[in-house]
Amino acid sequence: DLAWKCIRLKNLDNMIVAIDFGITNTDIALFNKSQYKFFSMPSKNANESFIDEIISLIDIDITEISQIVVTGGKSNELDESYKGINLTKISETDAIGYGTKEIYKIENDPFITLSCGTGTACIYHQDGQFSYVGGIAVGGGTISGLSKAILNSCSIEEVTDLALKGNRKNIDLLIGDVVNEIGVLNSNVTASNFAKLKNTNVFSKEDMSHAILNMVGEIIGTIGYLNAGLFGINKIHFLGRVSLNKVVKNSISERLKLANIKGLFEDNREYGTVIGALKLIETK
Repeated sequence: DLAWKCIRLKNLDNMIVAIDFGITNTDIALFNKSQYKFFSMPSKNANESFIDEIISLIDIDITEISQIVVTGGKSNELDESYKGINLTKISETDAIGYGTKEIYKIENDPFITLSCGTGTACIYHQDGQFSYVGGIAVGGGTISGLSKAILNSCSIEEVTDLALKGNRKNIDLLIGDVVNEIGVLNSNVTASNFAKLKNTNVFSKEDMSHAILNMVGEIIGTIGYLNAGLFGINKIHFLGRVSLNKVVKNSISERLKLANIKGLFEDNREYGTVIGALKLIETK
């Protein structure tokens, strides 16, 4: 289903459509005067036919659009215009960076962002330049794939509802199961994800759901604090839908605490990349 929401930001005057072609979801931002309206829909190939579908679904008069901005996916393979409208291509790295600056109200300070979608990308900013410093193939796609294979459900919403009733301690081997503690690692820290299943093939869907979401959060949190440590930064800004998930977010935060790193989770971060694409156009 097409989802939408509105927020008010800044100061472009013409109607501009920005599209972020993600692997799972395509996010659309419509700017008209001082208002931004956001939409999200399941992704398809980044081509003119899909743009036709987007324009139809968001129900706007194409003659009112002055510019289309695209990022993500294979958007760089699109033509330079769409039905006579200028089509501007923005690198996803820059879009994530500008989106972070807009959402978190950052000026020129160095920062690290983790963009958590189907996979997870890490972006570093310094002196006005954004650099892709690595990513991991773990994110929402991991949750959907493992949940489908193990629980016969690829609905993250359904898995989350189950997880909130479950206890991953019945699935994961914890530090406290092995030793009292190791340095700063307390007894509730994971020693090995899913390790208790080596002795049984019996588990509840609730416990398994919790274990899957927790593992994804722990991995994202770990890659986050390792990159933060590499650049001498003590906080991480998050974008992307996966960071909205209650269980994943909690597991990210708990993992960051091990390295005294703070996770920042601002509103509208699920639209961070498409916000960044619009913000970049505004700065030109």
